[in-house]
Amino acid sequence: MAESEVPEIELIIKASTIDGRRKGACIFCQEYFMDLYLLAELKTISLKITTVDMKRPPADFRSNFEAAQPPILIDNGVAVLENDIIERHIMKNIPGGHNLFVPDQEVSKKIENLYSKFKHMLMKRDETSKNNLTNTLTRINEMLASKGTRFLTGDTMCCFDCELMPKLQHIRVAGAFFCDFEIPASLTHLWTYIREMYQLDAFTQSNPADQDIINIYKNQQGVKSVKREELELPSYTTSIPSTLAA
Repeated sequence: MAESEVPEIELIIKASTIDGRRKGACIFCQEYFMDLYLLAELKTISLKITTVDMKRPPADFRSNFEAAQPPILIDNGVAVLENDIIERHIMKNIPGGHNLFVPDQEVSKKIENLYSKFKHMLMKRDETSKNNLTNTLTRINEMLASKGTRFLTGDTMCCFDCELMPKLQHIRVAGAFFCDFEIPASLTHLWTYIREMYQLDAFTQSNPADQDIINIYKNQQGVKSVKREELELPSYTTSIPSTLAA
């Protein structure tokens, strides 16, 4: 395929709620960013990422998309709205996209409740909710151990990896900040997986700053940002337990 024939796909994502010039911490924006980044690496598409500050959206954003919230996918001038429709469009309409969507009921079932368990812990902040989240992480760890693969369904990334890893990062960063929660170092297969993801451009290029992850949950809880947060240099947690560092 000639360079000129490679379609340009635009993904509009939410900007940071602290600094509107950088990408925000929307897990769905990051998931589709990762999906499309993988396709761009394979040169089946050219990818353009546009951030929109939803506190101060440009006038043409509202006139074009009315009340729609990012992520918004633009393919050949046509806007694709709503998460499930975006997923379907990537799978069925974008060159190479079908290769990302690997059917695996076990993986789907193991990861489907992870984020709701995390949100429950943020609300309750008690040992029971922490244990429930740890149990879900443990089941993912056991699944990775039994599969013995680099990623969730094999040795190449798929849509499930792009769905899971943003959630794991939010659990690490916001879980530690709000609840003193740490993913147990004993979950070595899960940590090996996380370490692998930290080394991939699809993750590092789409990964929001720690401050932005924390801030979206502060906003959900009605906690106002303080001015110094806007002045802080962004930090990015990519450390792993010392037992795996070798």
